[in-house]
Amino acid sequence: MGTMVNQLMFAQDNRDRIHAVENSFGPSGKPLYAPDRVLIGEGRLMKMSRRGPQPKVFFLFNDVLVYGSIILNGRWHKKQKIIPLEDSQLEDLEDGIKMRNQWLIRTPRKSFYVAAASCEEKRAWIEHIEDCRSSLLQSGGCRPMPNYANTWIPDQASAVCMRCSDRFTVTQRRHHCRKCGFVVCGACSKKRAVIQHIHPTKCLRVCTMCHSSLSTTTTETPEVSRVNAGSTEQIGPDEDEVDGLSEEEEAEEQMENHDPGKWMNPQMDSWSTYVYFKPDHRQPQT
Repeated sequence: MGTMVNQLMFAQDNRDRIHAVENSFGPSGKPLYAPDRVLIGEGRLMKMSRRGPQPKVFFLFNDVLVYGSIILNGRWHKKQKIIPLEDSQLEDLEDGIKMRNQWLIRTPRKSFYVAAASCEEKRAWIEHIEDCRSSLLQSGGCRPMPNYANTWIPDQASAVCMRCSDRFTVTQRRHHCRKCGFVVCGACSKKRAVIQHIHPTKCLRVCTMCHSSLSTTTTETPEVSRVNAGSTEQIGPDEDEVDGLSEEEEAEEQMENHDPGKWMNPQMDSWSTYVYFKPDHRQPQT
């Protein structure tokens, strides 16, 4: 009797938490409740984006990782992103002089760096994500993706095109190859190709070297389904922001203005606490 009561209480508490997360994203967020989905924990992490490190809210479920931007003192969120755990891969990173408690989250569509307020929180996040991912894969219903997106080289890491060595100026803009992540000029990134693990249909910007390699292997690998060999059209001012992802998403995911010192945010200790809801990661057993 006691076990059944605990199960019912757990199910109700879990349902209420998930609905609260759904409501925090408003009408623009996708539904998150599913019968077997459990909210494991939540917290805030610093995520590297185009504008530098930005605080994001993260919600760890037993099958997906959800994150978004924070508005209205943390009570509301926007720009909801959902990452299936079976499609993710974590890479632990060593602490540097100015960069601490960070790790890399790889996914087929994009890869990015996050940092926690403390080593303990970092270890908790990594352990719980890995535990949930391992359980999914062991259940036999999920398979990991074979390809992951490369992280973009930060704009400030190179003053010249990493393919032709031409210097960047106000008119010579920086762009990123979606395949290798290099910082390249417009002339070296006129080509387009469909990279299926990033987007199944859209032609994405690639550098000349990656385009050549993709052209020779298109028939040998499922990674690239179509290469636009003759794409030399004029590039509009906003094309680099919308040629694969939405403008907001593209701007958010670019790793520009990468100042390692900005990771050390003195306010993180006061608001980044990771809340761990269920120590055993699952519903009470009968």
